[in-house]
Amino acid sequence: MLLEPVVILVVGAAWMLYVETSDLDSIEERSLKPRYVWQKTWEHIELTLVSTLIVLLIAVPLGIVLSRAWARPATPFVLAVANIGQSAPAIGVVVLLAVLLGIGFWTTIVALVAYGVLPALRNTMVGLQQVDPDLTDAGRGIGMSPARVLGRVELPLAAPVILAGIRTTLVLMVGTASIASFISGGGLGDMITTGVTTQRTPVLLTGCVLIGLLALLIDWLGGVATRLLAPKGL
Repeated sequence: MLLEPVVILVVGAAWMLYVETSDLDSIEERSLKPRYVWQKTWEHIELTLVSTLIVLLIAVPLGIVLSRAWARPATPFVLAVANIGQSAPAIGVVVLLAVLLGIGFWTTIVALVAYGVLPALRNTMVGLQQVDPDLTDAGRGIGMSPARVLGRVELPLAAPVILAGIRTTLVLMVGTASIASFISGGGLGDMITTGVTTQRTPVLLTGCVLIGLLALLIDWLGGVATRLLAPKGL
């Protein structure tokens, strides 16, 4: 568990040292100022966290509802809609939404939410559906209400699978958030776009490296959360 953050810190420090010791021109110096880099990194984190929070507010309750027997006939339709968001090219979704809603931060959030609902939704459903029916029957047998069975039996047992879906969603959001630069949504994608349009490789690679390190860091944090939040003994 300690190896991954150490590697992230070492790679990040090595890249910063490389940038500081490189012979940069005026455009590269302006694009790689620490304040500007931190601003774009924070914008990227905001895009990731806000979109993931909205995804969870949609996907987890919806997954719980669809795991109930009375709602299962609607499952194919809901999954088909969720699949549309992820199967469509991310850039195409962003451009289409920009035409409909305009450019900016919240249009990017809508695109990211459409793109990231499926993993969290499917994992919530799978986690709840794989709970042993004998355990839920035992809960009902000792007088638990359906709500208590869900909260005290099903959700704790499904927690590892649900958390894995949340972890996947977070990492997916980090990478996909780079497309925000196409519609003035901010984030580290701006550095990649600047590096490509001005043909400044250090700027381009800095954006790519930071997105990669951020994805690794969030994946590590997700692994830590899974270990801490999953019920003991599972």
